[in-house]
Amino acid sequence: MFYASRGSIPPKRHTQHRAPDGSLYAEELFGVEGFTGRSSLLYHVTPPTRTHQIEAAGVELRLEEADDGYHHHRLIDAAGVEPHGDAVSGRIPLFFNGDIVMGVVRPADAMPDSIFYRNGEADELLYVHEGQGLLDTVFGPLRYGPGDYLVLPIGTTWRLEPDAASLQRMLYLECPSELEPPKRYRNDYGQLLEHSPYSQRDIRLPDAVPARTDAGEFQVHVKMRNRLTAYHYTHHPFDVVGWDGYLWPYAFNIGDFEPITGRVHQPPPVHQTFAARNFVVCSFVPRKFDYHPLAIPAPYNHSNINSDEVIYYVAGNFMSRRGVGISSFTLHPAGIPHGPHPGTAEASIGKEATEELAVMVDTFHPLKITRQAAALEDARYPYSWLPAEDASGEALELSERGPEAFPD
Repeated sequence: MFYASRGSIPPKRHTQHRAPDGSLYAEELFGVEGFTGRSSLLYHVTPPTRTHQIEAAGVELRLEEADDGYHHHRLIDAAGVEPHGDAVSGRIPLFFNGDIVMGVVRPADAMPDSIFYRNGEADELLYVHEGQGLLDTVFGPLRYGPGDYLVLPIGTTWRLEPDAASLQRMLYLECPSELEPPKRYRNDYGQLLEHSPYSQRDIRLPDAVPARTDAGEFQVHVKMRNRLTAYHYTHHPFDVVGWDGYLWPYAFNIGDFEPITGRVHQPPPVHQTFAARNFVVCSFVPRKFDYHPLAIPAPYNHSNINSDEVIYYVAGNFMSRRGVGISSFTLHPAGIPHGPHPGTAEASIGKEATEELAVMVDTFHPLKITRQAAALEDARYPYSWLPAEDASGEALELSERGPEAFPD
């Protein structure tokens, strides 16, 4: 990423930076990969180490795998998930492996005023499907709205404040590796190149605000090793007077992703938006279709030989799918082919554009599904490539319910 600066910082790093009353601000190096990765320097009114109580902040966090004994395509319908909890406590994990945890959250409430969150073991990404509000961070606040990707580097202290009466729906993911723009979009200096589908101008950084100097009782809930630990402070965690560096939270709106198109159908890497260790995040956005006179805009059948593909459906009509609603997930796992549903390839011929909007995550290690995902699964989906008249019958049973005709 690129260099940024907010607020008050000294002319030279690791030198005295004093408040108007002569007191010394506390410098904090906020960085990854020891002292060799991206980092920023933050200047606090009060040393960030000054805690007076540490305690457990809830039960141990465990992901429970669901396994029906089969290897097959899945449809997880999350549209009916009810709002509950806040941006952290309301999370419903659906898919996971050693590289990623992914799910949905529908915050019903803001996080309590005195409680803040920090993931000490993973970068986090929130994709805002519905709702607007304020993402407040130790780096400063960010307004968010529909279509925003909110990227939070590991160790960032933050809280989410949904606007009053604003219904919220978000896709979330956590990953222990850095989430960043793909390397092929960047030069050796980190600058996004001319062929990148977005640029630095599209990235929104936190606003500079006066440091919070409130005194009181504040807690930062730190996620580490499958548990939350509450660190108590008598000073407000957002007491930063200034910061600079290359590591900071930011927002990027999916509407600012410029689609890459061609004469014939383009493969999924043209939609790539972020990269991390062993997975990528892609954005399917409204775009012109292929313009070869014999082009078939619908994607061709393909086998994910060594990757699992999850698509979250946000809006519009996904040209290659039938019977898949908004706020649903499809999981197309490695080793078996998938492709356009019957009739959709032919129907796509001659179409000039699509209004589809979706987020795709491709992982290079197998994904597991959680018991929460299994409870939302539609067992008919693996048979949805059959002609409608053949998509029923006990001979095709996958579960005790058996498949039914998949709706058009």
